[in-house]
Amino acid sequence: MKADLSAAEARRIALAAQGFAAGRREGAVTDARMHREIGRLGLLQIDSVNVLVRAHYLPLFSRLGAYARDRLDAMAAARPMRFFEYWGHEASLLPIDHHPLLRWRMARARDGRDVWRRLEPFAGERRNEAEAVLARIAADGPLAASDLAETRAGSGMWAWSAGKHALEWLFWAGLVAATHRRGSFERVYDLPERVLPRAVLARPTPTGADARRDLISHAARALGVATAQDLRDYYRLSPADADRPIAELVEDGTLVPAEVRGWRRQAYLHRDARPGRRLDGAALLSPFDPLVWHRPRTERLFGFRYRLEIYTPAHKREHGYYVLPFLMDGALVARVDLKADRKRGRLVVQRVHLEPEAPPATLERLLVELRLMASWLDLPRLAAAPAAAGTGLPVADAVEADPPAAEPVG
Repeated sequence: MKADLSAAEARRIALAAQGFAAGRREGAVTDARMHREIGRLGLLQIDSVNVLVRAHYLPLFSRLGAYARDRLDAMAAARPMRFFEYWGHEASLLPIDHHPLLRWRMARARDGRDVWRRLEPFAGERRNEAEAVLARIAADGPLAASDLAETRAGSGMWAWSAGKHALEWLFWAGLVAATHRRGSFERVYDLPERVLPRAVLARPTPTGADARRDLISHAARALGVATAQDLRDYYRLSPADADRPIAELVEDGTLVPAEVRGWRRQAYLHRDARPGRRLDGAALLSPFDPLVWHRPRTERLFGFRYRLEIYTPAHKREHGYYVLPFLMDGALVARVDLKADRKRGRLVVQRVHLEPEAPPATLERLLVELRLMASWLDLPRLAAAPAAAGTGLPVADAVEADPPAAEPVG
């Protein structure tokens, strides 16, 4: 059988699968609700940019409304661990049950495969340097790259020291695990047996094929309806790693082949996917939100071309530095460039762009969401930069320039 879906039906299914069903912000935001939402998504992407708020905090706000960010911090730091940091969709906070499903990725890294090119030597000719760092952690306890007595190799944001590269390879290879991040957002590493629950470490390691099939299944459930490319992108799998699992999931009925009118590629519907009852409500979305992080899917679902411009020189940016799409009643109707001015206690709206078919009430409802966000971020005031003066907000003075580029996650 093959499902036949309109573009509107596919969008409703995708929104419901991602937690944007009607009434989602009703009731108290408890730890249990937060845990369920992370489980639904399968991961929270981590990014170091802090011009507004760290990226992993935003998806829960978008879906559940204002919540205590320190509760997410406490959940991430709780022992025994319920979440761990590793490479999921880029650097990610993942449910601890995913650890066995990613050991194949760790094993490849130990062989110098599927890692950044600069890390490959630490699996081979520079292995002794990595082992020396590992021995120091074993003897002295947790450490971060800044604890190593080295200077950076040169200038530029990717000019990491040899010790930092060694740590990153050890982390990718699963030979160390992240214990936490310091206030500077620097990752701290320790031996896995001193970080991860014994029960998790003792679980059998599935074959790579079985693990990747489970990851594709998680992705399919989180997306609702998706192309093969969408499914692969969720946990950053290659076609060679994903094609067979997708075929097996079709064979066992987990995935149902689907034709989505207007989509050029074959789609797959998760067998449990259901459309939301209503497409109502509003939400500001992080650039790293699972609903929009795969830009071709965002354009296919919403007709919304979206690019992150933090690495683009300021004079070439079309929409701004840290631009959040605005979701309203099931459509992406605007984008807003935001900055948290913590010194002055204000959320600054740098620029606002409405989409051509944005409804008349878009700006009014965007302001409601911006006020909610400002309150959630403990910023008493909402202000507009001169370029956003048309919003009706008081114009902010002395808005600092955006940084030239973002530091990489590390």
